[in-house]
Amino acid sequence: MLLYIITMLQKTIKNSIKFSGVGLHTGRAVNGRIVPAAEDTGITFVRTDIPGRPELKAEASNVLTTSYATSLGTKEFSISTVEHLLAAFYGLGVDNAVVEINGPEVPILDGSSAEFIDMIESAGLSELCSPRKYIVIRRPIKVQENGKYVFVMPAEEMEFTVDYTIDFSHPFVTRQNFSRRFSKEVFKNEVGRARTFGFLHDVETLRKNGLARGGSLDNAIVIGEGEILNEGGLRYPDEFVRHKVLDMMGDISLLGAPLVCRIIAHRSGHSLNYKLIQQVLKMRGRWEMVDAWSMRGVAKAELPALDKVATL
Repeated sequence: MLLYIITMLQKTIKNSIKFSGVGLHTGRAVNGRIVPAAEDTGITFVRTDIPGRPELKAEASNVLTTSYATSLGTKEFSISTVEHLLAAFYGLGVDNAVVEINGPEVPILDGSSAEFIDMIESAGLSELCSPRKYIVIRRPIKVQENGKYVFVMPAEEMEFTVDYTIDFSHPFVTRQNFSRRFSKEVFKNEVGRARTFGFLHDVETLRKNGLARGGSLDNAIVIGEGEILNEGGLRYPDEFVRHKVLDMMGDISLLGAPLVCRIIAHRSGHSLNYKLIQQVLKMRGRWEMVDAWSMRGVAKAELPALDKVATL
C-alpha cells in the first residue's frame, strides 16, 4: 500500500528564487539564489563570494559542526545554519537544487522555514525523469547519550512519522510532545512556521562566544524568566517542540533520500541528530534504498514493540 508521502519522480524547482537576509550567528548580511538542478544532483551549496565558486553537497560526509546549528564545510570554506532551508526542501519534496550564496551562513529570515516554503511554492516544482529514491528502515536503529535518545524504527506502512518529546526546566518550556504522520500539508501548516528559540540568560554568553550576533525578536523566540519577550507571543502553544522537529527534518535530509520510518526522539538536537545519521549510514544492513517505481515490491516490515527496542 502506497501512502501520501510516496511520489514517483524526483523534483526540482521550476523557477529560480532570490533571497536575502542576516545570518543568525554571524550577523552578516547575505544574498542568495536557488536554481533548478538535474535529477540525482541532490542539494548543492555554492559560495559565490569565494574565487572559483566552490561547491559543497548537502550530505552527511560534509557536516563540519553541529553546535547551535548544522554547518557544512571543508578546511577552506563553510556554509552554516543550513537546517531550515534543508527542512523546507525535505518537507516540500524538493530533491534537487543549487543554492548560490555570497556568505558563510544561510539567512535566518523569521527563524523558521516559513519564508523558504513560500518562496519554493511561488517558484513551483518540476518533475524530472528519474524515480525518487527512499531509505526504507527495515530494523531498528538507535542513538542515545546523557538521557537523550532517537529511535528509528520500521513504519507500519510506507510512511514517515515522528514522535518527538522535549523537557526543559522552565515554566514556558516544560514537557512538550509532537506526534504526526507527515505529509506536505502537515509540514507546511504544523511544523514549517515554528521558530527557533533561546533563553534570555544565554544571549550574553552566546555573543561572547561569537554566536547569535544576528539574533533578534524578529527571528527568534526569546524566553525571559517569566515571559515570552516577542510581541504576539507564540505561533503554536507547543512551538518549541515543533521547531525541534523542523530542525530534525533538516538534519536527516543529509542522508540524501527521504526516510520511510517511524522516529521516536527525546530531547534530541543537532548533535544527536547527526549521530543518528552516522549510525544509519554505518548500519547498512538495517535499511534498503528503494526507488519509487519498485516501492510496491517492498514488504511491510514488522514493527517491534517499543519496550524491546532498547535491547536491540
